[in-house]
Amino acid sequence: MIDPAFPLRAFRDNYIWALHDAQKRRVCVVDPGDPDPVLRFLKQEKLELTGILATHHHADHVGGIARLVKEHPVPVYGPAKEQIPELTHPLGEGDKVRLEAQDLELEVLEVPGHTAGHIAYVGHQMLFCGDTLFAGGCGRIFEGTAEQMYASLCKLAELDNPTRVYCAHEYTQNNLRFAITVEPDNTAVWERYTHIRTMRANDEITLPSTIGIELETNPFLRPDIATVKRSAEQHSGRKLTSDVEVFAAVRAWKDDF
Repeated sequence: MIDPAFPLRAFRDNYIWALHDAQKRRVCVVDPGDPDPVLRFLKQEKLELTGILATHHHADHVGGIARLVKEHPVPVYGPAKEQIPELTHPLGEGDKVRLEAQDLELEVLEVPGHTAGHIAYVGHQMLFCGDTLFAGGCGRIFEGTAEQMYASLCKLAELDNPTRVYCAHEYTQNNLRFAITVEPDNTAVWERYTHIRTMRANDEITLPSTIGIELETNPFLRPDIATVKRSAEQHSGRKLTSDVEVFAAVRAWKDDF
């Protein structure tokens, strides 16, 4: 299967995902925090911009939209519960986005936690999840609660295992170093970390991941696993009585990692 999503590097470690059509002549971009990589890509490949998808309001995800729509007036899809000035199509849970040029239909999931109105787009075994789920990790909790973030991650974890995870940052190696700290006896984490280290040494992009891989190696999707719970209790120095408490303890641990 040819992957229709192409990563454009931005800033230090952001990815802007470009969804192209079968003839690779038209693209829709996801979370364009910086307009320059997108404009260069359009010019170099002689492409037409047909739409913009935003997952949340942080500047490194939406800061490039104003310039892009000034030069290429296109629909802008994004979270209805957040303030994004250029938004033309506000979206919430269960809404559908039909990208005619790319022959794709994506469903909207509300995944608050990192921000209050964060959304994700899922369809065709693809997940564009912004800063909610990362390869080997999850986003910091800035505007929501641990309960909200864990519920959002559980929602994503219910997607089919082959679903490809297109998150917005190259955090994988550091996330897996932390995952090893939480689960030092998890051979799947060690194998993945070894592979990712080689990829990063060659400046390769480590995405997309898959839901199946994340379920095996991402501690934020594994608070119900006894080894994760034990590590979280040892680090926090207290008894944890629910999966949400384990998740919150692991997230606080990672914040200081």
